[in-house]
Amino acid sequence: MSAWVLPDHIADVLPSEARHIEELRRGLLDTARSYGYELVMPPLLEHLESLLTGTGEALDLQTFKLVDQLSGRSLGLRADTTQQVARIDAHLLNRQGVARLCYCGPVLHTRPDRPHATREPLQFGAEIYGHPGIEADIEAVLLSLECLRSAHAQEVSVDLADVRIVRSLLAGLPVGMHQLAHVHGALAAKDASELASLTRDFPSASREGLLALLQLYGDAAVLNEAENLLKPFPGAREALSDLRAIAARMDGVRVTFDLADLRGYAYYSGARFAIYAQGASDALVRGGRYDEVGAVFGRNRPAAGFSLDVKQLVGVVSAPPLRAAIRAPWGDGGALSAAIATLRRQGETVVCVLPGHGSEVDEFHCDRELVLVDGNWVVKAI
Repeated sequence: MSAWVLPDHIADVLPSEARHIEELRRGLLDTARSYGYELVMPPLLEHLESLLTGTGEALDLQTFKLVDQLSGRSLGLRADTTQQVARIDAHLLNRQGVARLCYCGPVLHTRPDRPHATREPLQFGAEIYGHPGIEADIEAVLLSLECLRSAHAQEVSVDLADVRIVRSLLAGLPVGMHQLAHVHGALAAKDASELASLTRDFPSASREGLLALLQLYGDAAVLNEAENLLKPFPGAREALSDLRAIAARMDGVRVTFDLADLRGYAYYSGARFAIYAQGASDALVRGGRYDEVGAVFGRNRPAAGFSLDVKQLVGVVSAPPLRAAIRAPWGDGGALSAAIATLRRQGETVVCVLPGHGSEVDEFHCDRELVLVDGNWVVKAI
């Protein structure tokens, strides 16, 4: 095998795409900061027990594991950053009130999480801790939409669900973990015959409610239908009310509901959302409420937030027009060096042409050049 062949689903990022990724990263972080979110930078690897405790089997399988040569302890390369941010909130910041935190950094996956995906996503996310009310859920959705607007994503739509609906239908039932997993699978696959078989011994209200969920997807009319069908379940009614309140704050955005959607069931504790856009075969953003995320760190604070892969995003949004640069001759003259330094301080990109390379490919598309006119260095259009 050639020494320069990379592992499957791992790739170098070349200049034009890297420039677009970096511009998106800066825009996303600036948008989060405009909402009051503070940047944190968790480490790429941690002790395995800290990184994975309470996260479930799916994240465990996605995590690369290695042994620390200093301590002999098992380490993990993070596959998701949310757990690390929860640890920071719980033990390092330890604030009593609201904490708004954001991050952007690489994560590593043992397998791609969707077709044609990289195993080295650049994960951006924002989390709000300390507020149990629906206001935090709404802020998470609104900030995620604003982030996509800053990236110029087109034809954005939001899909909403709430894990409390299914939990309320299953509350108090003597259902083992194995059977529960199959019920979740049947709901996710919208397999009515399998769900009917699995729930044949359930109380009629729970069984009929679960089967009804398979048809409860679409626009806001779904909520009205669900309210009528799920009247015996107060937890479901509260969840539906919250979904209606969240959707009401998304002006100008198409909103749909899928009340049987159980992605992240073991992780989320309330409303969850997925955001789609033109050109994306899968959701660009996933988020919601996950109040139990800090429990393993001894500080179970309310939490809501979202994350996205900047590398996925760069594949579906147009790159902004490249800011043209200025071409300058190579030299060590004091006046020339001073003129170049002044232009760079003004925010211009100045590319000095090395001797013998004046005809090579211009990565920065220089549309001006620095020339000597009557003893002065001036910028002229090419």
